[in-house]
Amino acid sequence: MRDLLRRILGIGGTGDAPDVASRHLNLEFLPSAIYAIGDVHGCLKELRALERKIVDDAASVEGRKLLVMLGDYVDRGPESAGVLDHLLAPPPADFDRLCLMGNHEIMAASFLDNPNPRSDWLQFGGSETLQSYGLPLDIFGSRKQANLRQLIDAYIPQDHIEFLRDRPWTLSAPGWLFVHAGLRPGVPLHRQSPNDLFWIRDEFFAAPALDGSCIVHGHTPGPEPVVTPARICVDTGAFATGRLTALKITPDAAPALLYSD
Repeated sequence: MRDLLRRILGIGGTGDAPDVASRHLNLEFLPSAIYAIGDVHGCLKELRALERKIVDDAASVEGRKLLVMLGDYVDRGPESAGVLDHLLAPPPADFDRLCLMGNHEIMAASFLDNPNPRSDWLQFGGSETLQSYGLPLDIFGSRKQANLRQLIDAYIPQDHIEFLRDRPWTLSAPGWLFVHAGLRPGVPLHRQSPNDLFWIRDEFFAAPALDGSCIVHGHTPGPEPVVTPARICVDTGAFATGRLTALKITPDAAPALLYSD
């Protein structure tokens, strides 16, 4: 896994490369509202439905609002290509959009950089992603790797590939921290391993609350959001349940949940 991270992110697995600081973003104050959206996984219909609900909900909120996407935009669902088109398009009026990195972006970018018909990614939703671009799966049967490279370049837009590679890792705001999977307990943010930011589960779940911040994340799907003083998980497995979830955060009200269904 560390070799994969080094190749895609340009670093090792320890969080000590010069470009790491630029991957951790920080807001000095909360905007009028933040809506953090869980793992989309190729579910364009659910993403559009949830965005409509968010826009309606935010109609009475003055000022700029921020959509924070928590990673895993591709794989498993039927419309990964459409989801990336949507995320690369302008956000709704009066909104900004920030899309964080997820582990499925890393796996997809690794495959697209070095197409391999034996890649594990194909079993973790990559097949559905390739099909969403119109690539038939039987291309792997008889083609050489160089031919696969040419075929992928012909079907998958370069701006989609760059999007998968270039996502920031975390966003900090007063009282909140947004990340795809979680944090390694006891490790400062700038020293966190990307391997943990994108894949961690059990050690993070068992950790006490982070001093001064609640962590908002996805990565671990469940039928309902998980809400504790330490963390809030908004991955409700949209590709399997048809339910995409967002957490609404404002400076002067309790957090609230919104759903696509």
